[in-house]
Amino acid sequence: MRVAVLDHAEKIGEKIRISGGGRCNFTNIRTAPENFISNNSKFCISALKGFSAQDFLARIDAAGIPWHEKHLGQLFCDRRAQDIIDLLVDGCHEAHVRLITGTAIDRVDRTTDGFEVSTHSKIFTARNLVIATGGKSIPKIGATGFGYQLATQFGLNVISPRPALVPLTFEGDVKDMARTLAGVSVDAKVSAPPISKKRTPSFHDGFLFTHRGLSGPSILQISSYWREGQSLSIDLHPASDLYTALRAQRAQNGRIAFQTALAAQLPGRLAEHFCSGQNWKGNLADWSDKRLRDASNLLHHWRVTPVGSEGYRTAEVTLGGVDTEALNSKTMEVKTAPGLFFIGEVVDVTGWLGGYNFQWAWSSAYAAARAIANRTAA
Repeated sequence: MRVAVLDHAEKIGEKIRISGGGRCNFTNIRTAPENFISNNSKFCISALKGFSAQDFLARIDAAGIPWHEKHLGQLFCDRRAQDIIDLLVDGCHEAHVRLITGTAIDRVDRTTDGFEVSTHSKIFTARNLVIATGGKSIPKIGATGFGYQLATQFGLNVISPRPALVPLTFEGDVKDMARTLAGVSVDAKVSAPPISKKRTPSFHDGFLFTHRGLSGPSILQISSYWREGQSLSIDLHPASDLYTALRAQRAQNGRIAFQTALAAQLPGRLAEHFCSGQNWKGNLADWSDKRLRDASNLLHHWRVTPVGSEGYRTAEVTLGGVDTEALNSKTMEVKTAPGLFFIGEVVDVTGWLGGYNFQWAWSSAYAAARAIANRTAA
C-alpha cells in the first residue's frame, strides 16, 4: 500500500511545534469521553479505546523522548515540541510514506475507483482519502476551513464552527477593569449556565486579566461552552470561604484595614480594585457580619457577560465540524462515501484544554489507518 501526505504548508506539524509553549502538551493521561464536546457525546468512545493516551505514551517512551506531567494529567516534552514532529515524520519515513509539502489542493473529485486530488502541478489518485485538515484556529500558521468545504461537497452536514479554548472579550466596566489589572492572575472557578438538569460546565484553574479581556486556563475552558448573551459566574477565591477567613482575621486584629485583610486573600491589585469600586473602606472591626458576607458573596459569585472572544486568531481549537452522524465511529469513514475518512479537529469532536485534542488526533487517525490497512490486507 502506498501512502502520500499532501500539505499546503511548507513545514509539517506547525500546530504541534507552537503548542504548549514550544514543548507540546501531546496527550493527557486522564483522557476520557467526558473530556470532549460533540453533538454526539458517545462518538469518540470507540476511537479513544482503540488507541489510548497510554498507547501514544508507549511510542513516546520507545523513541526515548523525555516528558513530564505538568498539571491535571497534562504530559509535555522535556525538551521541545519538535521531538513529537520528528517521531511522526520518522514513522512516515519508516513506512515509506511520501510527505509532500507546499502543495495547495485545487480540487477533489470522486471517481469510479476512488478519488482524484488535483494540485497545481499534479493529479493524485487514491482508493482511500483521509481528510486531516484541522479547523480554522490560528490562521497565521495556515489554518483554513478547507475541510468543511470538502465535507459540504460530499453532501455531509457541518456543525457550525466557532472558536474554542479562546480568551473572552468585554465592554464597559469589565473591559476597563481588565485593562487596569492586565497581568494579574488568580486561581478561580468559572461556571457557565447549565447545559442540562444534571450538568453545569465549571472549571477551577488559572485566571488572567489582559488588555483585551479575560484569559487563563479557566476562561479558555469555559469559552467552549459559553454562548453569546450568556453570563459567567466567577469564584475568585474557590479554595475556601472568604467570609469565614475575614471573620477570623477580624477576631485576631480588627484594627487592620479591610483592604489589607482582603489583600491577604487575593492579589493586592485585585483587592484594591474591588475596594475602590465597591467603596469598601474602614477597619475590619467596623464591618458587620452581614457586610462581610455580602462582600464575600460578590467575590465568590462575580458575574460578567462577555461580548465575544478573540476569535480564530488566538483560539487553540475549533468547536463544531463534520457532523459525526455521517461517520462510522469505529473507522471514521463516511457512511455514504466508502474510502473517504475525516479525522481530528475537522470532526465535531472538541477536547478540553490539556492535551485532549492531540489525543483525539492520534486516536481518530489510528482508527482510520487501521480500517484502511485491514481492508487492503483483505
